[in-house]
Amino acid sequence: MKNYRIASFCLVLFCYCASLFAKDVYLFSYFTGNGEDGLHFAYSEDGLQWTPVADGKSFLTPQLGKDKLMRDPSIVQGEDGLFHMVWTTGWWDKHIGHASSADLINWSNQQIIPVMNHIPETKNSWAPEVFYDSKSKLYYIIWASTIPGMHSPVAESETEKGLNHRQYFVTTPDFETFSPTAIFFNPDFSVIDGAILQQGNEYLFFVKNENPNPPQKNIRVTRTRDLKKGFPTAVSEPITGNYWAEGASPLQVGKYIYVYFDKYMEGKYGAVRSSDGGKTWEDVSDQITFPKGTRHGTAFKVDKKTAQKLLQ
Repeated sequence: MKNYRIASFCLVLFCYCASLFAKDVYLFSYFTGNGEDGLHFAYSEDGLQWTPVADGKSFLTPQLGKDKLMRDPSIVQGEDGLFHMVWTTGWWDKHIGHASSADLINWSNQQIIPVMNHIPETKNSWAPEVFYDSKSKLYYIIWASTIPGMHSPVAESETEKGLNHRQYFVTTPDFETFSPTAIFFNPDFSVIDGAILQQGNEYLFFVKNENPNPPQKNIRVTRTRDLKKGFPTAVSEPITGNYWAEGASPLQVGKYIYVYFDKYMEGKYGAVRSSDGGKTWEDVSDQITFPKGTRHGTAFKVDKKTAQKLLQ
């Protein structure tokens, strides 16, 4: 009788997990606090309601750098099925972190990628974003760095004195060999938090205008059909509203492009969406729910098997 009950329970649990997701599943990788405790996940089926995975536990504890932080975790899945994650290891590091996983639960050893070590005056390497380009079979890793005196000056504020970021990048086919670090996006404003979304033959690039004086602190978009040639520096008007926003994370959900972002001055998450390929945007911040304390992360689609295993 005991074995029968156990078998029945396992069958019920299996059926529940199998029916838990009837359609596409989306995950959101994020950090909390200052990034001390590592990687967290939330999941959603509709792009609006996001539920913490495993009651908000950490799935990977940071081990790299002086500060040992895991901020801005960005995850992408390659054609081989392997997930790759990059993150900010500390406020003033010249490197970023990397780890890989087949199931988002068991992770490889953490690896430092010394993206700016060759430029000693570099102040930071913030919010790396990883994007897999199926055309070139390359991973693009993009991040923000300040190199004093390198770029067109912007009006400073006392709280952000000496910071004037631009987007840099490397490419890699395998996370073992990397192209030389190069400038990726060099507009006439301080820019951080770049994120790419591919739509057919077009790429959209979402960025934060970080100019502090007068403060911009909003998200804009530019687009290209040739990733090798980069993105035009003539960006759109802000797609976010009358609030400070950062950490744009684009996601295609049905007919909508969602862009999630951290309303960091308000301590909550926001979102806009577009049904016309990013030409016009609707603020849906009042329609979304995210786990309390969610900070800058990445939204991405996974198969049901991966999601079910993560939630067991």
